[in-house]
Amino acid sequence: MARTTSTAATAEPKTPAFQAWHVTNKGDDSFWTKVGAAWPHRDGKGLSLILSVIPISGQIVLREPQPRQ
Repeated sequence: MARTTSTAATAEPKTPAFQAWHVTNKGDDSFWTKVGAAWPHRDGKGLSLILSVIPISGQIVLREPQPRQ
């Protein structure tokens, strides 16, 4: 028997609610590198975070995407 799956029920919106940034501090300077994005769950009680890299130090900051200028 073939299994069927529905991608519509699990698909995330195309535009993320947040962008994930890796922030490192070196002296008085902060360096921000985009490392992923986050999408809200349909029930509004959580987020799915997708990282393209995993930083080993520093912190990850989630920020709302800014419109392109």
